[in-house]
Amino acid sequence: MPTTPNPSAPPAPDGPLIVQSDRTVLLEAAHPAADDARRAIAPFAELERAPEHIHTYRITPLALWNARAAGLDAETVVHVLVTYSRFPVPHALLTEIAETMGRYGRLQLVADPAHGLVLRATDSPVLEEVLRSKRTAGMLGERLGDADVVVHPSERGRLKQALIKLGWPAEDLAGYVDGEAHPITLVEDPAGAAAGSPEAFALRPYQRQAVDAFWSGGSGVVVLPCGAGKTLVGAASMARSSTTTLILVTNAVSARQWKEELIRFTTLTADEIGEYSGARKEVRPVTIATYQVLTMRRKGTYPHLDLLDARDWGLIVYDEVHLLPAPVFRMTADLQARRRLGLTATLVREDGREDEVFSLIGPKRYDTPWKDLENQGWIAPAVCTEVRLTLDAGERMSYATSESEDRYRLAATSPRKRDVVERILARHRGEEALVIGSYVDQLEDLAEHLGAPIITGATTVRQRQRLYDDFRAGKVPVLVVSKVANFSIDLPGASVAVQVSGSFGSRQEEAQRLGRIMRPKSDGRQAHFYTVVARDTKDQEFAAHRQRFLAEQGYAYEIVEADDL
Repeated sequence: MPTTPNPSAPPAPDGPLIVQSDRTVLLEAAHPAADDARRAIAPFAELERAPEHIHTYRITPLALWNARAAGLDAETVVHVLVTYSRFPVPHALLTEIAETMGRYGRLQLVADPAHGLVLRATDSPVLEEVLRSKRTAGMLGERLGDADVVVHPSERGRLKQALIKLGWPAEDLAGYVDGEAHPITLVEDPAGAAAGSPEAFALRPYQRQAVDAFWSGGSGVVVLPCGAGKTLVGAASMARSSTTTLILVTNAVSARQWKEELIRFTTLTADEIGEYSGARKEVRPVTIATYQVLTMRRKGTYPHLDLLDARDWGLIVYDEVHLLPAPVFRMTADLQARRRLGLTATLVREDGREDEVFSLIGPKRYDTPWKDLENQGWIAPAVCTEVRLTLDAGERMSYATSESEDRYRLAATSPRKRDVVERILARHRGEEALVIGSYVDQLEDLAEHLGAPIITGATTVRQRQRLYDDFRAGKVPVLVVSKVANFSIDLPGASVAVQVSGSFGSRQEEAQRLGRIMRPKSDGRQAHFYTVVARDTKDQEFAAHRQRFLAEQGYAYEIVEADDL
């Protein structure tokens, strides 16, 4: 049984944290040690609210299990809390942390030469609890002594899902099939990169650490900010594996971008990389498929899921893993014998299915604070600003008398935002800027008003590619984009983003949109992210929710009045 760690240091009389028995942790945002404390608690606590002065975190079981899988133990967690806490940490919470973290790994999935796959318990009563649970009915086979029970290989993923629901996350040590060998080598040129050659590259230290952490863990998720080179982490993992690889991405533009970068950064040729999307159905040693085509239904079935068995894949890469659709979760349960790498800027899922990512893709293997990479110059420093405007009398009356479900759209699409956007862009004349929103009619109006091109879901892939290329080349200074540009689009020159509407209170969307402008700039200038909101409406309410993830990363939003621009 886990023992309660003994705090080795008294609480700091002026620490930035207040740790409470209900697992909430309050952080005084203005405290001189707030940034250090935020970084220290990030591996095991999740931000819930971030108003101006006090940020509220919660220590959740999943966060503790992710921390445990990443190598942190209960003593380390307790030491962090005690070091930064202003008051004594409740002893009951220390016990709860130790017991919760001690649940990870009490059950292990291991390979057995005689029986294939076995669930092994280090604690017999835990195995008894699992055997008697309805959640595991039909998944477990013959009992082998006190500690082992046979598992059918096809149930490996579903069993892990069931066990985490029971509060006993299994450590998967059963290993992986090698897959079909295929040579892949990174084309690194450290000397050229150090000399500033635009064609040369070398893995950055944190990218190398991410690959090492993933590979030693077998499967799991690497969390890095947008602009920090997640694709390179994927390419380096492919080189480490040197096997056939299936890469799952969000859309066709992202698929093309992956293909271009793999050709640039590895020894792979265009003929070795297949694209499996709506337009093409190529299966090659490295195949890039979109989530959309995999989840396409025809007469109640998913005809393209056969792609998963089309080759003996040695590695499966899930780009933007926080967007993994439910059908892909289900088929991932059948792929537990293959190495799986999830790439994302945030583990936040608006559907609350983070535990399924943990079970089916794997635990978080590597994470680094955005501000650390900013301080090291790997991503651009960013200034976040919330611009508040007041609806006019007519708009306020329409808002007040509308149905609840219509209010966000009414406030978010206020025509008053048009002039505010124009003033913001005037402040950044000469810089490449994105205007981002979720309502196409609002964006079309803005595009016409600004004389700027627009990209929406209706824009063809070829047209999108042309507009992105023109934007990168500086031919188009302002580009209006819908949520199709939220993910996996590389626009390194963009330094300004103006958000006029979003997917309600989506935290991951906010992070992705900021990420569009965080590629480091050659002249070292800052990135500016503006979100324009209507005061005292659901627009402002949802904006506060959207900002939570970025607040967790240390980004504070300055609030300014639209009339002061």
